[in-house]
Amino acid sequence: MKEQRQHHPPTWAQRFVEWYCKPGLLEDLTGDLNECFERNLQSGGPRRAKLIYIIDAFKFFRSYTVRRSIFVNLFMNRTMIGSYVKTSGRNIMRNKLFSFINILGLAISMSVGLLLIAFVLDLHSYDRFHKNGDNIYRITNILTASNEQNGKFATTSIKTGKLIRDKVPGIEEVAILRNNFSGDAKVGDNILPVTGFWAEPSLFRVFTFPMLEGNSETALKDPYSVVLTETAARKLFGDRNALGKAIRIDSLAYQVTGIMKDVPFFSHIRFEALVSLSTAEQINKSNKDFAAWTNMWSASVYLLPSENADMAAIRSQLNAIAREENLAEENTRIQLELLPLYNVVVGESLRQSEGGPGFTGPHMSPVVLWILGGLAFIVVLSACFNYTNLSIARAMRRIKEIGLRKTIGAGKSQVQLQFLAEAVMISLAALLLSFLLFLVLRPLLINMAPEMQRTVQLALTPSMVAIFVVFSVAVGIVAGFLPAIFFSKVSPINAFGNVSSMKMFKHLTLRRALVVVQYTVTLIFITTTAVGYVQYKNILAFDLGFSTANILNINMQDNKPDAMLKELGEMPEVTALSRSLITTGVGNAWGGNMKYKDSRDSVLVMTNHVDENYLPLHNYKLVAGGNFIARPATAQAVSEVIVNEQVLKRFNIGGGTPQKAIGEQVTLNGRKMAIVGVMQDFHYGKVENLIGPVAFTFWTPEDRTIISAKIQSANPRATVARIEAAWKKIDRVHPFIAEFYDEAIEDAYSEFSTMIKIIGFLSFLAISVASMGLFGMVVFTTETRLKEIGIRKVMGASVGNLIYLLSRGFLFLLSVSAVIALPVTYFFFRTVVLPNFPYHTPVQITELFTGLLMVLLIALIMIGSQTLKAARSNPVAVLKSE
Repeated sequence: MKEQRQHHPPTWAQRFVEWYCKPGLLEDLTGDLNECFERNLQSGGPRRAKLIYIIDAFKFFRSYTVRRSIFVNLFMNRTMIGSYVKTSGRNIMRNKLFSFINILGLAISMSVGLLLIAFVLDLHSYDRFHKNGDNIYRITNILTASNEQNGKFATTSIKTGKLIRDKVPGIEEVAILRNNFSGDAKVGDNILPVTGFWAEPSLFRVFTFPMLEGNSETALKDPYSVVLTETAARKLFGDRNALGKAIRIDSLAYQVTGIMKDVPFFSHIRFEALVSLSTAEQINKSNKDFAAWTNMWSASVYLLPSENADMAAIRSQLNAIAREENLAEENTRIQLELLPLYNVVVGESLRQSEGGPGFTGPHMSPVVLWILGGLAFIVVLSACFNYTNLSIARAMRRIKEIGLRKTIGAGKSQVQLQFLAEAVMISLAALLLSFLLFLVLRPLLINMAPEMQRTVQLALTPSMVAIFVVFSVAVGIVAGFLPAIFFSKVSPINAFGNVSSMKMFKHLTLRRALVVVQYTVTLIFITTTAVGYVQYKNILAFDLGFSTANILNINMQDNKPDAMLKELGEMPEVTALSRSLITTGVGNAWGGNMKYKDSRDSVLVMTNHVDENYLPLHNYKLVAGGNFIARPATAQAVSEVIVNEQVLKRFNIGGGTPQKAIGEQVTLNGRKMAIVGVMQDFHYGKVENLIGPVAFTFWTPEDRTIISAKIQSANPRATVARIEAAWKKIDRVHPFIAEFYDEAIEDAYSEFSTMIKIIGFLSFLAISVASMGLFGMVVFTTETRLKEIGIRKVMGASVGNLIYLLSRGFLFLLSVSAVIALPVTYFFFRTVVLPNFPYHTPVQITELFTGLLMVLLIALIMIGSQTLKAARSNPVAVLKSE
């Protein structure tokens, strides 16, 4: 027989009653509370009984039950806190320069923290509007195949969703989405390009997308049904009723069966229209691969398990489905896994397939967030070091205050609270300034990269403001912790001793250690920015193996290219034209399986479909053979292929001799093709990818088209404007999408450049904060050594000798920082960053020392200005009080 669980009142509530209740009443009060708990347990259950117990525990907090000492302590604490605030305010106003340095330094660094907090809150806001969001899962595919496509994918097959629906118990709903739906929706003369998904009615049962008009249970049931978002419907129909009306999307007629609210910004699934999945099934009824187990490139499956579902059993059933389906595949193995909805945006990085980022939604790796958080923490900590340094440096001025407090009875905890209160007040003052900086920096961060604009808004919310305040208090406690501990240990007897000699390490005082750590971090930031920027520029200037200068790539957006080619051919600034399927070298990929003599040996090759003008326009180097000979009009008629040297090495074609490979037969995507040319290896993908096998086949009118136009003009932008005007003659619906090849390459590495910008920005903040701290230390040092300087001048010391005397200690600390920072940065790039770029350039010494020279220059200016001022002071005026 199963043992019944015993329920007890909340322990913390019992201890709360014991804390405030008078000893004479404690036994009776706790007894009454326990009896009441037992009655409520029987009548209303454990949750209700515990809630009532907690309420009663607070209800009995009355004057006749509470110990007198409790009221006295509360009053004393309130009075003491008021005293702390007053005393802290006076100390802040008394030391205006140091308070200004601390407040400004904390404000600058805290603004980074505020930006990061807002960024993280936005990322964790995704998909929270769904009613069942915490119980929704997406299926991910782990692919193991012989064609080198191995990896973990965000997409799966349509068949996977149907098998789960039929075979897995404990699943309440299954939603299947197929991506890549797009077209021109036409209503009368009104044409609107729309994008979206093929979906099922179950989508509205899994996700919370409110329907404004129509029935969500039937809206996506019948073929050629479409649900529009509110904005899309308004653009197409204006103020007219859209429900039940017919629209044409490309050449097909659809019926509007529903109007839904616009998709919220913080949704990883974004669309303007949903078309019934049965439409896609009908269009592809002759395509055997449409619902195949291995066709996992263009669909997503979402599950809503039952409330009490056994997730371990569901995972076991998914494994069973995968094992059964994999038996029919010779070289492919697919494993199914569950990904919680809230881990889609912030979670494990998954490979993108046909849908791309627009399908799988925005994504941010937790590792990136940890890195950004670590960098922000370091910048904030640097400002806290300033506070600690300046507070301890001013110890001699406050030592009498501490000694007097302890003489009249103040304990360690009271001294600690005093300094923590002062630090928190400075931090809260800095919060006001940092909030203004946050408002200024917010649009700069959002506009730093196009992907950032599509991912975050950084809009203020009450919860965000509350977190800002908590963050400010936490920074104040961190900043004031060491000074509080430091001053609380001072004894009244030794109040006039030399407390600045407190050791942190064997030969370094606490203040010197903090300066070294602060400047070490600052130097790492600056040298990382310098080295990263040089490497980024080297990547952009890297020889890709083909020419990109003055080439404008025009996306025809499913328009036939003939009319545009005619318009471009009549422009004297356009010297050459070509057609291709995709743009290479920027991360785009189009692949296929290639075989040679052994039908069991296949490899994934990256492909592009190009015309006869493509190779000469881009200056591809042919090491054997020539350009395409045939001019096929259909894809089935394509019989020639041009490969790179890696293909020959992979299959050992021609024994490694390119000339012998000409005429050899290979099979590409099931079709026999003859090698007519061999290209020198080039970068099909990005520079961080190793060069692999590549094959070019002939472009046919069935392909999508990118027109490459070679432009020779003194004013390229004016030429682009003329080309755009020509585009509008051909297509009045779609916007002109064109980009110079060099700009496309820069965009391809925008993530890298964005990271460099962020680290550079943090470097600027770090050096600003560290410089303010150093300035405060220099001012304090010169002020405390004015009499020593006066005596030395009377004894004949020169200005140069005095500058050297006052600055050598700081320069020594900066040298120690450089000895630590430069090797750390060098080995970080050599072992962590650059191995990800096989074709990188070595780190140069000049790149490392650029940051060091910058820091030294700033330090020398600050140190020199203050020491020169002190060295030129009049000894008579300084020593007149002695």
